Amino acid sequence: MSYPDTYKYTKEHEWVSADGDTATVGITDHAQHELGDIVFVALPKVGSKVKHGDTLGSVESVKAVSDIYSPISGEILAVNDLLAQQPEKLNQDPHGEAWLAKVKLADASELNALMSAEDYQKYLGSE
Repeated sequence: MSYPDTYKYTKEHEWVSADGDTATVGITDHAQHELGDIVFVALPKVGSKVKHGDTLGSVESVKAVSDIYSPISGEILAVNDLLAQQPEKLNQDPHGEAWLAKVKLADASELNALMSAEDYQKYLGSE
């Protein structure tokens, strides 16, 4: 799997794609692979505020329930309603159609602390 070069990544296996002051958050292909078949996704409420490191939601697979941590701080602008009906999309297209939430960035400099695609892939190799 290739990891989009324009995204930023966390050690907890989330990705962020920023466009101006809006960031889209999702989980990585590595995360969905480790989780196995995803059967349920819990997402935050639109309008709620998150801080870097806070729980953003959770993903339930046939193996376990895993928290998703917010890689950035801000206000939830939108959530991906598709995942309520089709959680398996996270297994099929984790870096595209299966994004989790859109967040209005409170502090764009937080993006600088995240890994590049190259650094994330090196991190996966050392895990």
